[in-house]
Amino acid sequence: MGLKVYVSGELKEKEDACISVYDHGLLYGDGVFEGIRAYGGRVFRCEQHIDRLFDSAKGIALDIPMSKNEVHEAILHTLHSNGLTDAYIRVVVTRGAGTLGLDPTKCSGPGVIIITDSITLYPREMYENGLEVVTVPTTRTAHSALSPKIKSLNYLNNILAKIEAKQAGVIEAIMLNSEGYVAECTGDNIFIVSGGVVVTPPPEAGILEGITREVVMNLAREAGIKVEQRQLTRFDLYVSQECFLTGTAAEVIPVVRIDSRAIGDGTPGAITRRLLEMFRRETRSAPPGR
Repeated sequence: MGLKVYVSGELKEKEDACISVYDHGLLYGDGVFEGIRAYGGRVFRCEQHIDRLFDSAKGIALDIPMSKNEVHEAILHTLHSNGLTDAYIRVVVTRGAGTLGLDPTKCSGPGVIIITDSITLYPREMYENGLEVVTVPTTRTAHSALSPKIKSLNYLNNILAKIEAKQAGVIEAIMLNSEGYVAECTGDNIFIVSGGVVVTPPPEAGILEGITREVVMNLAREAGIKVEQRQLTRFDLYVSQECFLTGTAAEVIPVVRIDSRAIGDGTPGAITRRLLEMFRRETRSAPPGR
């Protein structure tokens, strides 16, 4: 038996898990999602992810047809039904099937999809040796156009930046905002270490406030490392001693070159390595349901 996917209250075989071609999630990217991780059968920071899912949905006037507790139970049910302990979990809420017009009020009703599977975002050796990234022309969507707090199904802005990264021969891109300040990467938040201080762009830079980002900031503070949120320029990145990315799928991964410039001595820094180890311990020790 293959993997099963939760589709609006039913578990279906992966090959049979379908939505209507008239679903506005497909036609217009009208919907929201969350990426969550399970470690040792325990869902990491599940409540925080579900809270953000519901906030995103409220931000686009989408009513999720389940309570937060029901979504939580459906995640666990899908995970256990697939016999998975270490997994990536994707929760998707679409607007539902409607007409070919934009009007969301003509949709039949929201659909909820839960996928539990594995994911490998970066090769193992990149966690040991670091990765190279570039800044790209595509800017982060402005607050005035779409709030970065909404984790919507429309990721075209990020995809265009990812294409530019691949064209440059690297795996990830740093996106700036319309004012030229550093925002985030295509799927991860970015941090630098400068003068022993861990620094990351603030929410007003146009970032999605990542849950892994928050965990890492708290871990750094617990370790006595000062953390700041402030506007960063490309120059700040170039002259930093260390750089790393955080995300649900990526976890914590070092960056050793930006725009062909070596960061620090060109190898993963001590603070980055320490935070990566602390994060891995945190995922192993988190109680069930977190």
